[in-house]
Amino acid sequence: MPELPEVEVTRQGIAPHLSQQKVKKLIVRNPSLRWPVPDICHNIEGQVIRAIRRRAKYLLLDTEAGVTIVHLGMSGSLRILASDTPPEKHDHIDLVLDNGQMLRFNDPRRFGAWLWHELPELTHPLLSKLGPEPLSDDFDAVHLVQALNNKTKAIKLCLMDNHIVVGVGNIYANEALFAAGIHPQTAAGKLSHEQLLQLVVHVKRILANAIKQGGTTLKDFTNADGKPGYFAQKLHVYGRGGETCTQCGNLLSEIKLGQRATVFCGLCQAKQ
Repeated sequence: MPELPEVEVTRQGIAPHLSQQKVKKLIVRNPSLRWPVPDICHNIEGQVIRAIRRRAKYLLLDTEAGVTIVHLGMSGSLRILASDTPPEKHDHIDLVLDNGQMLRFNDPRRFGAWLWHELPELTHPLLSKLGPEPLSDDFDAVHLVQALNNKTKAIKLCLMDNHIVVGVGNIYANEALFAAGIHPQTAAGKLSHEQLLQLVVHVKRILANAIKQGGTTLKDFTNADGKPGYFAQKLHVYGRGGETCTQCGNLLSEIKLGQRATVFCGLCQAKQ
């Protein structure tokens, strides 16, 4: 599933093509996505796209009338194409612009979403209870201390909880915990202020580097230019269970935590 860096790379790729452009029409070929595409999505027709933002893993296309909320799901992708480009299989939605271009949404597994909400968009149920952005100043050790106080839940699961911090998916949770030397099963409430400070530092660093390098290469993801991301070559633990630790040479362990593959080094990340 595309994680925050992949979604941000997509935003950066499509933003220059959509910003300040007028929408001519919305073409919905298959409304059966994660949630049915509502008819009110056509409210964007005739509107000028003022900005393209990201909140967590959602892309927001701002207009004066409201906001289009797009989620890539497990296999969704967005492309900027000429408006007369013939659709192919799984090309479910086209946002056609007045300038002869269009934004095309392709989603083989149809777990993505295309929704509409009148302003203010933060009142939408998908957005109203989200935690802080991991790259913002609101995500710091003080926030984590307060959010994790007395929690017995594993720190990795807390790190992936969008009510605590948004967008830190499985790949980057594995990587940040390794960098901080924290065992993923450690009870979140047991971590010291210094450990949480280091965790915040590494989450920010790893996500920022991933965005800079174009997102992680995943089976179902290519960025808006059709080029894969290049961060996968720098992964230290994710997807490397049973291989040697890049730091100490010990064999990496792999377990299931919250039904997600979790890889760690038993020496570098000793459990508390």
